[in-house]
Order: sequence, then C-alpha cells, then structure tokens
Amino acid sequence: MNTLRRMILGALGLTLLVVVFGAYVRLSDAGLGCPDWPGCYGHATPAHAAPQIQQAESLQPGGPVSLPKAWKEMIHRYLAASLGLLIIAIAIQSWRKRREPGSAPLVATALVGVVVFQGLLGKWTVTLLLKPAIVSGHLLGGLTTLALLAWLGLRASSSGRHRVPAGLLGAARLGLVLLAAQIALGGWTSTNYAALACQDFPRCHGEWLPDTDFANAFHVVRELGMDADGELLSQQALTAIHWTHRVGALVAGSYLLLLALLLARRRPLRRHAVALTAALVAQLGLGVANVLMSLPLPLAVAHNAGAALLLLVLVTINHALVRDPALQPVQGSSNANAYA
Repeated sequence: MNTLRRMILGALGLTLLVVVFGAYVRLSDAGLGCPDWPGCYGHATPAHAAPQIQQAESLQPGGPVSLPKAWKEMIHRYLAASLGLLIIAIAIQSWRKRREPGSAPLVATALVGVVVFQGLLGKWTVTLLLKPAIVSGHLLGGLTTLALLAWLGLRASSSGRHRVPAGLLGAARLGLVLLAAQIALGGWTSTNYAALACQDFPRCHGEWLPDTDFANAFHVVRELGMDADGELLSQQALTAIHWTHRVGALVAGSYLLLLALLLARRRPLRRHAVALTAALVAQLGLGVANVLMSLPLPLAVAHNAGAALLLLVLVTINHALVRDPALQPVQGSSNANAYA
C-alpha cells in the first residue's frame, strides 16, 4: 500500500494545485486565452501558435487572447492532463491491491469517471464561451476530485477513527453538505463576476435588504452576462447572487462553528475542532477582505484555496467519525469525554 498511498498523496497535492491555478486563470481573465481545445489554435503550445495569437490580439487589443493568457490557460491544461493520467494509474493500482486493507477500487474507478467528465467540462468551458453553469460545474468537479482523493488517502493511511453518537456523525455529514452548497454559491458568484456587486460590508448598497432579482440571478441555462431573454444581466440580479452567497456564508459559517464546538467537547477530536475553526475564520476573513479591498487577485485566489482547505478539513472530520450504536447523545459536560 505504500506505493498506492504515495500516488494518492501526490495526486491530492496536484489536484489542489490544479484547483487553485484554475481559479487564478479564471480570475485573471485568461479562460479563453486559447479559444480552442485541447490545443492552442491547433498547436501543442502557445509558442507554436504565436502568429495566430498575435493576430487575434491585434484585432482585439486587451481582449481575451494574448500570449501570457494563452500560457496560463495551457499550463492549467497540462497540469489537469497530468492529474488525469495519475488518477488512472491510481485506479489500476487500487484494483491490483484490492484485497489489501485500505484499498477502495470502486471509489478509485468512480474517480476516473469524475475526471473524464471534468475534462469534458473543461472543453465546454472554452467552446461554449464561459457559460456560468459550465464553469461552475467545472469548479465543483475539481473540488469533488479533491474530496474523493482525500477520502482515498485517509482510507489508505489507516488514520485513527473515533466512535461517536449517531447525532454527532449526522451533524458532521450535514456540515459537509452545507459547505458544498456554499462552495457552489461561491462558484456561481465568481463565474457570474458578481463578487463586487456589493462593495460595502456588512450591508449591501447601504441596505440590509438590497434590491434584488432572484429569477434571473439563478436562471442556470444562459450565456455569460445575459439573462434568460438574452438581455444584459441587471445589477439587481448580480446583487441577488452576491447577497445569497453572503447569507449562505452566515448560515454555513455559524453551523460549522457550532460543529467545531461539539467536536471540542471530546478530547480526541479537539485537533479537528481547532483545524475547522482556523480554516473557517481564515475563509470568512478572506471573503470580507475581498469585498473591502475590491477583489485583489492574490486574495481572490486565496479565497478559492481557502474553500478547498475547508473542504479537506470537513472530509477528514467525516472520515474520522464512526457511528457507535451503543453510544447515546451525551448530556452535560461531565460525560463529554466518555469515549475516544
């Protein structure tokens, strides 16, 4: 299992790099740096496509195509392709070691399917001109890959697990669901370029309940920057997207803080509580800073990385908890550490 474990850890690190670098590509407006797929104007590298890139840039100076943007886009594709090959190798190795403890060949195979679909989403992101639904799905696919690899890595490492009441296990599961929903909202905010729809905090446009247009804000099948009727997306719709993400952060953040407090009541789980609290505070702080500082690129990318880190923490917590039917919900602090 040592070889498989090293492969999984390597893929996990590479996935984190792909997710964060993908956010950097999107936030630096390089998502169409090479407007075809999988190559760049039919070539393997932007260097070979330099004449076509220069021609496109001359026709639209400051537009989506330039040599630096093309290199950003293609580096992301190279990293993603390398990750795909590594995940296929992990699946093969998992089946070879399927009789050994810690191996999960079915999950590894499912992960290959996720990566194949993720590749298609990457293609459609370019060919369908950054449609918000496709770009958001691409982001969620990357984080799903990260979560599955984290679970495979924890399973292969035989990390310590703790028997807990069903209520605490259910609370951790719900926390993961809420985080996934909030990440989806964050992705929708980013891919619709609504991150600065509200530029004050904690209010929006000086109001607690700003003017919003939810119908067009969450209409999924539409072009970038357009509503369902093909008109320009209104400021009210962008405000609805941003405000919903803020409200989601309040709900999910409050719940995860409560979950951290529940974990902290049990001595063996306190390190998980500390990790969850630290990741949550950092992510909330980055979100506020992005609004108040008008979305500087380093902070915007860090906010995406923070979401990935928080996801890893929640996956680790969920893996660490095992339901024990013999244990009843703990009443009072005197029994808080009655089990490991």
